Amino acid sequence: MITIYRSDVNQVRSCSDLSELKEGTWINLAAPTQEELDAVQNKLGILPEFLRYPLDEEETSRIERDEGQLLTIIKIPDPRHEGDVVRYETIPLGIILLERMVITICLKETPLIEGLFPAKSAYRILEDPARLIFQIFMKTAALYLRHLRYIDRLTNEYEAELHRSMRNKELLKLLNLEKSLIYFNTGLRANDLVMARLQSGRYLTISEDDIEILEDAQIENQQAIEMAKIFSDILGGMMDSYATIISNNLNMVMKFLASVTIIISIPTLIASIYGMNVALPMQGSPYAFGIAMGSAFVISLTAVFVLIKKRMF
Repeated sequence: MITIYRSDVNQVRSCSDLSELKEGTWINLAAPTQEELDAVQNKLGILPEFLRYPLDEEETSRIERDEGQLLTIIKIPDPRHEGDVVRYETIPLGIILLERMVITICLKETPLIEGLFPAKSAYRILEDPARLIFQIFMKTAALYLRHLRYIDRLTNEYEAELHRSMRNKELLKLLNLEKSLIYFNTGLRANDLVMARLQSGRYLTISEDDIEILEDAQIENQQAIEMAKIFSDILGGMMDSYATIISNNLNMVMKFLASVTIIISIPTLIASIYGMNVALPMQGSPYAFGIAMGSAFVISLTAVFVLIKKRMF
């Protein structure tokens, strides 16, 4: 899908018509078709690889410049719902800078674009491509923070469920969240390196106001990095604790079953001995059965007492 944002009479309006492009225009390509990619490439003369790189889900955050075109790739969060299980990965967002024009391209539609122009003076953002790029950085960091807070809330919910009942389902949910935090941590650190390279001024001409926006975006990104690291450490420690608890519970069950087996084997042993077709003590006595059963009962009780003293129950 193609969406074109441009300033018109001190306001921002959107359309999908490529016929009237001018300076201060932002073209957003979300899950584009091959026909849409060809149309943008033919109209603006964008390098085909610059349009292709951001559509590779495994592409890493980086900056590339060629033939007067600047490609910046950052990683953005991508929530994926599978029934009641939530997990996150990261996908690339490409930002192509031409002369006074910006093109963004992503594999999927993302809420990153929503709310980027909330103010009446937002049309000024389109007049400064560097500011638009830095606003995208700021919005990306805020999106990471929002998802991190949601992950923290989910972690608390799953922990409460595990306290009520130790089940594999909740453990798998926590494992998905732990993997999500690893993706977030990797994507945030790569984005931080991209922002640091842009701050050097080698790729963009940056004004004083733009530097302040970029620094604010870096602060937000650093906060997201710290949150992701803290949550990852907490979740990792929690998973290790539950693994220890599960192992301990298994040991207790095995110990209990071993104790029960020992107790049951005592009367079984005595009955087996007196079931042999050989001469046995008291075999002619009318009290032999009672004595044998009584002996088995007393020995079993003694074994129970000893096992309780040994804390085997």
